[in-house]
Amino acid sequence: MAMKIRLARGGSKKRPHYSIVAADSRMPRDGRFIEKLGTYHPLLPKDSEDRVKMDMERVQHWLDKGAQPTDRIARMLEAAGVREKATRSNPKKAEPGTKAKERAEEKAAKAAAPAEAPAGEPAEDTAE
Repeated sequence: MAMKIRLARGGSKKRPHYSIVAADSRMPRDGRFIEKLGTYHPLLPKDSEDRVKMDMERVQHWLDKGAQPTDRIARMLEAAGVREKATRSNPKKAEPGTKAKERAEEKAAKAAAPAEAPAGEPAEDTAE
């Protein structure tokens, strides 16, 4: 059985509240789970103690059994010091699209053109 440690959403519309659960990966997000391991309240301030609460002994138990945390849970575990920080690199995500690159090239060309010939001085005619 493939186990995951993930978030199960609760709360009303626009007021999310998540339970941190150990569940079979084939079950739906808010469906059946094996054990509740903690809570996550995203609306609370980031420095609040009540924002993320986890039973670290049980989380470690499930990790030892081979449960895989989701990306968000892995970040929470990194912040808590349970997991080592994973290196994340997606350089293509921050790269601008083709149209934005074209606009930047046009802007650079326009900025370079006036710099070549200063506006206050007449251009020297070398074709005499």
